[in-house]
Amino acid sequence: MASTSQPRSPLAKLATELRKELSSVHALIREHAKSDHVARIQQITDHLLGSGGKRIRPILTLATARLFDHSGVNHLHLAAAVEFIHTATLLHDDVVDQSTQRRGRPTANLLWDNKSSVLVGDFFFARSFQLMVRTDSIRAMDVLADASATISEAEVIQLAATHRVDVDEETYYRIIGGKTASLFSAATKVGALVAGGSEAELNAAGRFGNALGISFQIRDDILDYGGSEILGKNVGDDFRDRKMTLPIIRAFSQGSREEREFWTRVIAQGDQRNGDLEHALGILNRRGILDSIQTDARKWSKTAQNELHNLPGHPIRELLAELSEFAVSRNS
Repeated sequence: MASTSQPRSPLAKLATELRKELSSVHALIREHAKSDHVARIQQITDHLLGSGGKRIRPILTLATARLFDHSGVNHLHLAAAVEFIHTATLLHDDVVDQSTQRRGRPTANLLWDNKSSVLVGDFFFARSFQLMVRTDSIRAMDVLADASATISEAEVIQLAATHRVDVDEETYYRIIGGKTASLFSAATKVGALVAGGSEAELNAAGRFGNALGISFQIRDDILDYGGSEILGKNVGDDFRDRKMTLPIIRAFSQGSREEREFWTRVIAQGDQRNGDLEHALGILNRRGILDSIQTDARKWSKTAQNELHNLPGHPIRELLAELSEFAVSRNS
């Protein structure tokens, strides 16, 4: 009988290939996430660690270091630091967005409160810098500190753009470039850095991560209107939360007067009625918005794949190329 199992994703293949290093990173995360003195920190930490997650950012750090056959341990500390930064931003993001669910589970701010989420997020940021210090690499600290600042700036830009239908695509790319792509870029760059890559290779690794992060986020925004449940979200969650993601930004800019009035009502004014999501999907499909955005995502994916040619030839490089393609073809 033929097997009905689905082929493994490139991310799963990378996790298998890097399983020993990834296991060490998980141990570092558990070790540094715990608090022997504050029960609330431990409670939220246990909740977050139990929610799973793809660990794509630490995997990128480990994979990039493997490209250079790195044999030390500093890449483990940096991979854990990257994940702490990411988790801290998620905690803060859920507070800002007043989110109640992430990865199919209640958010920490819902289970506890906003103050606890913000403070534990700060605790995780501090842990990330403790891990960076252990590498004794000022350059690596500089890269990750810059990424942390960029993420915060992008959060403020997004906050200022909340529910504004006049947001343009340039602003959108500034937001996702800061919130998502900057940490992808930092994750890949520090992997190459700690492994002794040349300046040209560090820059190529950073550009690869940046393009991968942008393509990854665009695909997420497409999937919210694409007819399947993803990442613990339901179709249309961005619509109901009145988020100006790329599908709505492009639909508004290309829309008729009647369509712009519709987007203004449901997004800017928050007056959403029965049937509005279906009407929104109808506009997106009729104008081919999702297809055009998917084309953009593939261009970013191709950019990421091209940057890999500037990095050492290695079996891991082929898996990273597969990951770049998977980022824009996945349904979850």
